[in-house]
Amino acid sequence: MKLESLKPAEGSTKSRKRIGRGQGSGRGGTSTRGHKGAQSRSGYSRKIGFEGGQMPLQRRVPKFGFKNNNKVVMKPINLDTLQKLSEDKNLTEITVEVLKTNGLVGKEDKVKVLGRGEIKASIKVSVHKFSEKAKEAIEKAGGSITAEE
Repeated sequence: MKLESLKPAEGSTKSRKRIGRGQGSGRGGTSTRGHKGAQSRSGYSRKIGFEGGQMPLQRRVPKFGFKNNNKVVMKPINLDTLQKLSEDKNLTEITVEVLKTNGLVGKEDKVKVLGRGEIKASIKVSVHKFSEKAKEAIEKAGGSITAEE
């Protein structure tokens, strides 16, 4: 067997349709496009979502509601999570960086501390926002808060 004698298996390849090469080819004349109409013309492209004249889905389904593009989504962290973190890692100060390194928040997340659970440790918490209940609980336990921006 030689490299130049190699060929594909029988029936595995087909030659392409040669369209518009005269009547004798069987694909001349209208060149498989049918008679008249937009699809027979050059440069025709069907618009996105076109359903053959039927009312397209994006127009059948009603629109409603409002999407606020300026909404800031906060990642909630509760007091019980902060308490557990401070006990496990022996921390006196918790920042967004500490929460990131411990896998509690993502790289780009903004953090809000919420008031579920209770906190016994006196810790300094520095995140983006706090709920009123969380503020009271942290300060009652002897800790301090600072809101970052």
